[in-house]
Amino acid sequence: MKNNIFTYAHRTAIVTGGSKNIGLSITEKFLAAGMQVAIISSEKSNLDSAKEYLNQSNSNVSFWQSNITHTASLEKLIANINQHHGSIDILVNNAALLEITSVEQTTEEDWDSVLDVNLRGAFFMTQKCLPYLKKGTAPRVINISSNAGRMGGYANGLAYTASKGGIISLTYGLARKLAPYGITVNCVAPGTIDSEMNRMRDIETQKELIKKFPLGRIGTPEEVASAVCYFASQESSFTTGAVLDVNGGMFMG
Repeated sequence: MKNNIFTYAHRTAIVTGGSKNIGLSITEKFLAAGMQVAIISSEKSNLDSAKEYLNQSNSNVSFWQSNITHTASLEKLIANINQHHGSIDILVNNAALLEITSVEQTTEEDWDSVLDVNLRGAFFMTQKCLPYLKKGTAPRVINISSNAGRMGGYANGLAYTASKGGIISLTYGLARKLAPYGITVNCVAPGTIDSEMNRMRDIETQKELIKKFPLGRIGTPEEVASAVCYFASQESSFTTGAVLDVNGGMFMG
């Protein structure tokens, strides 16, 4: 991002679910912009793959295996990240589970596991990061929602839809509550993106989904990451409580 019109450097971002797909693209763009990044993932294999891809000798990136639903462990995790990098200025709540069960087949376990990661995890990550964000440089919270949270979606389950709608409402509420501290809170709502999540669907469902997009294709992780970069920039300082749709025109509102 040499000669980029936006300012990022000398700040540290935490990216949950940052070891693959959209999260890895966000991490990569942040590193290219000169920021430090702490990746959190619950899967060691994904962290190992991210290390290899990003070049683990890069001192600006660190890798942390943790399950964000284990709230009791978050304070220590975040304190360790702060000690390692020297600050926490940006939190990207990206970690998420997709479920594609029908209304009739959704179990309590399905519902609880998805809401735990997608919504509960995002709230408590934000809560535990607050002491550091309040002292941060141009502090930001950036939540990753979904087109499903905007208009219900087409090929996902209702636990996912509810969690992503909740993320949007959480963004609005946090934006008001945290504004007095100078912390902005914004949200990116992607449509269907080329990722492992989309590949959970069968080929025919994927083909039908593409027909829903006026632009005639699904999106890329890099396109979502670019939207996140605007909210992370110091120049976005007067933008809070916003939802940016990156969905090829599927939802316009």
